Amino acid sequence: MTAHQVPIKVRFYELDPYNHLNHAAYIQYFEVARIELLAEIGVTLPGMMEDGLMIVVTDIATRFLGSARSGDEVVVETELIEARRVTARWRQRIMLGEEVLATQEVRAAITDLEGRPRRFPTTLLEGLERFRLES
Repeated sequence: MTAHQVPIKVRFYELDPYNHLNHAAYIQYFEVARIELLAEIGVTLPGMMEDGLMIVVTDIATRFLGSARSGDEVVVETELIEARRVTARWRQRIMLGEEVLATQEVRAAITDLEGRPRRFPTTLLEGLERFRLES
């Protein structure tokens, strides 16, 4: 198993007044990477909504360890820690070469369109399996 990887080039308008990637942009990069992983396994958010389901984030823990600057190309790595009937935990890292700039752990749940918990679809769980973190 290898982590899913998404390259992202840092854009000047994402910088804070100190010319570092703004902390909010890191959170967006993590989100982009999770959506790209889902797309790679054939799952789209609009498609899930057509099926009456949503993935909702219930908890995020982010650590900022380094800084990216305009023009840097970072790579966002995403792995599945665990998936249960209704919830999943993901581990993510933003890398600049070999340097870890940020880490994040995300908990998410599957709900119906009214926000009631639902089971993860079997096809979604099967698709995520190749990105499961090895114990």
